[in-house]
Amino acid sequence: MWVVIVVCIAIVIAVLALSIMTLNKGYGYKQTVDPLPEDIINKTEEEKTRDE
Repeated sequence: MWVVIVVCIAIVIAVLALSIMTLNKGYGYKQTVDPLPEDIINKTEEEKTRDE
């Protein structure tokens, strides 16, 4: 009987630890967003005017 309880507690602790690790990894992910095509065109035009 005690063996079953200990195994169940160990499984619960393992699942909790893996869930916390997954959440931390997910929140630690830094998303990057590609710039819009208009922004790229405007940026290249600004760089051209600086070079002149």
